[in-house]
This record gives sequence, structure tokens and C-alpha cells, in this order.
Amino acid sequence: MDNGETDLRKLLSGMRPELNPGRYVFTTVADGLPPGLSPVVTVAEPEGLTLVLEQRAADAAGLAYAYVAGWITLRIHSALAAVGLTAAVAERLAAAGLSCNVVAGYHHDHLFVPHERAAEAVELLEDLARRSA
Repeated sequence: MDNGETDLRKLLSGMRPELNPGRYVFTTVADGLPPGLSPVVTVAEPEGLTLVLEQRAADAAGLAYAYVAGWITLRIHSALAAVGLTAAVAERLAAAGLSCNVVAGYHHDHLFVPHERAAEAVELLEDLARRSA
């Protein structure tokens, strides 16, 4: 099984940020996943089940949310034990005044940034990649 890349320079220079189409929201439900929903992320917390899903699905299900995000996938296969990628990405986006919610998948890291600034976030990350090469 491929455990992914751990070298920070390779991770940054090869991250290939890709903006996924759509608008995504964070919401929470108390009684488990409602039928018919297909979230891209779920997190079980004592207060309820956090769902990250397409805004239109949340709207159709009548779920409340306060944050609309663009979803960026870093296309490099980062190891879960890699050190520094999240910090470097968050630092670059924070310097531009962009919030960033990070979710680590087995193969890739996923960033949720303000939807209206998602294309800008991709440009900032592409610049970080070029400078890290």
C-alpha cells in the first residue's frame, strides 16, 4: 500500500491544487445522516454529525449553514504522517486573509475556503508550489 509523500519540498512543489466544481457548506445533524444525502465529508462529534455537502443538497434538505465554501483538492498523494504541508498552506492563505478548513483524506488533502475567493486561493497555492520547486 502506497503511504504517500513525506518530503515537504516535494509536497509543496507538486501539490497541484484543483478547484472542484460547486458550492459546499458545513452543517450539523443530531440524529445521523438524513436519507438521500451524500456528503463529501462527515465528522462525528459529541454535539452531532458534521456534514460537508453541496449547498443545493443542504438547501433541499432544509439544513441550516453559515459558511459557503469552495473545495480545493491538493492532487499530490500526501502521507498522513507528513509534517508541514498543512501549516505551509494555511500560512500562505492566512497571509491573504483567507480562512481554510482542512480535511485529510487517505490520498489527498482537501481545503475548504470561502467560495467567493476560491479561485484566488488556487492561484496563491500555485504560486507557493512554483516557489517551492
